[in-house]
Amino acid sequence: MATQLILTALLIGLSAGILSGLVGVGGGIIMVPALVFFLSYTQHQAQGTSLAVLTLPVVILASLYYYHQCQKAGTPIDLRIVGLLSAGFLVGGYFGSKLALAIDQEALKKIFAVILFYTAFKMLGWDAALIKWVKATFS
Repeated sequence: MATQLILTALLIGLSAGILSGLVGVGGGIIMVPALVFFLSYTQHQAQGTSLAVLTLPVVILASLYYYHQCQKAGTPIDLRIVGLLSAGFLVGGYFGSKLALAIDQEALKKIFAVILFYTAFKMLGWDAALIKWVKATFS
């Protein structure tokens, strides 16, 4: 493996890991676009690689840290919910990957971008601002 490829992969992984630990994201939001843009992966290849990374215990330290800190703060992480989410994620991941592989790569990129945009729009509270503006404008 070329040194540049090794360093690029390590930097992508480090960035995804830092963001995952910081805000609970990384695979889809950082790793997939980075693999497409910096390593010229196809959308399918990047998504599959991101999912493969999740199969390893890469987030165990961050998860344990959050678990202990939340316990100390009196807001414990409910492991029953973790189990239920994991079960749903397992089944959903299987069917989602089957669906993704059946979709054209260009369409999949657009779906991915729309989901990222929608998430950002909602998290920034712009949806409420837009609704308020529309109501004020057309009232």
